[in-house]
Amino acid sequence: MGYHEIISKLIEQKKDRYIELSDQVWSCPELYFAEHRSSEILAGALEEEGFEVQRKAAGLETGFVASFGSGKPVIAVLGEFDALAGLSQEKGLTKQNPVEAGGNGHGCGHNLLGTGSLAAAVAVKAYMEETGLKGTIRYYGCPAEENGSGKAYMVREGLFEDVDLAFSWHPMTKPSVWHVSTLANYAVRFKFKGKSAHAAAAPHLGRSALDAVELMNVGVNYLREHIVPEARIHYAITDAGGASPNVVQADAEVLYFIRAPKKQQVKELTERVNNIAKGAALMTGTSLEAVFEGAASDLVPNSVLAETMYRHLSAIGVPSYDEQDYRFAEEIQATLSREDIEADLTGPDRETVRKLKNKAIADFIAPFAEEAAMAGSTDVGDVSWVVPTTQCLTACFALGTPLHTWQVVSQGAMPIAHKGMLQAAKVIACTAIDAMENQEIIESATAEWKERLDGESYVSLIPDDKTPPKR
Repeated sequence: MGYHEIISKLIEQKKDRYIELSDQVWSCPELYFAEHRSSEILAGALEEEGFEVQRKAAGLETGFVASFGSGKPVIAVLGEFDALAGLSQEKGLTKQNPVEAGGNGHGCGHNLLGTGSLAAAVAVKAYMEETGLKGTIRYYGCPAEENGSGKAYMVREGLFEDVDLAFSWHPMTKPSVWHVSTLANYAVRFKFKGKSAHAAAAPHLGRSALDAVELMNVGVNYLREHIVPEARIHYAITDAGGASPNVVQADAEVLYFIRAPKKQQVKELTERVNNIAKGAALMTGTSLEAVFEGAASDLVPNSVLAETMYRHLSAIGVPSYDEQDYRFAEEIQATLSREDIEADLTGPDRETVRKLKNKAIADFIAPFAEEAAMAGSTDVGDVSWVVPTTQCLTACFALGTPLHTWQVVSQGAMPIAHKGMLQAAKVIACTAIDAMENQEIIESATAEWKERLDGESYVSLIPDDKTPPKR
């Protein structure tokens, strides 16, 4: 029996436990740096499986590292478990219906991500015990991927210094290998403080922090014409100062998320945004405090690892879907716009695009896609700067489902999602074992990684004086 069959059997034997863990995390959606229950669910499960668990890794209250084995090679499997604000949703529904009004929800499927990576690590451990394979398998419990970039703190503290390769995955709508570069990002909260006053009787005595926020946003919107086309700038007014228009607002704040293809570009662009904020404070006679929220590096792709993982994805194949799975996916698609679905009908060739049309679930594996640039960001990028890294994707949601939506939350504790999670676990485990048994994979991936860096060393975007927040 080959290791694809062995790994598949090992994971299927415990699939009910993995589904239970994923659903437990889904049921307690927690935001970045506050994933106390979610983190403990996964850390405790790994301890039960015989892993040695180090909690509060890199000073992260909800970060941990679980290890089994000793010596080289050291293989890292990355797990995430943070949720998103405002996306609370009951599972299995095809209409929006929050569990808790305004509550959190797993709108990016990190309940699946963290558990699928755990299942992969456990399967590798079992294979090592059965075969005598030497080395170390290590699960990294990484908080705050959506905001705050927990992995960046782990990298800065040297937690990957002895790692040979790192693997991860992400729930998505189509099975593939994520052979992409991503945008570096920097998040900063701008807090303006002014002076309140009666807006009619004595407006001249007030200094409006809300005016400062609005002027800053106008300035940044004019900046957009004069930045590299690939850059992205997003903002959310997180405190408008109050609900009374007859009061000059003394306090207001806005949170900015700044992205660009390279770390240096992000640093330069952030400085320009900072200057606009300072100008808004000067124009309004208010004071300004800029508070660092998080940062992530651009992701360094690795063709050797991507092609290796794709071979295992093809060997494992897609899950078996039943009529109920297809019907539920079709009902989810009915809640999506035509644009959502058409945006997802892409592939590396015309035949793939043709096969995706009129499907509710991507139940086949497309040919290997060439390297591409993605407009999103992930703190997996920081890991990729210090160790060769790759990721796979599996179909956990109906075709066309956009991430960060209530539809993702609704599907995230359903059979389609569970099947995609278990598929990812098998792919990661098999890729890890292949590398542990074949040193040439590690050597080739490392050589490519060094060539891509071209002598540039990792420098964290996190300011030296910043430590992980405690929430």
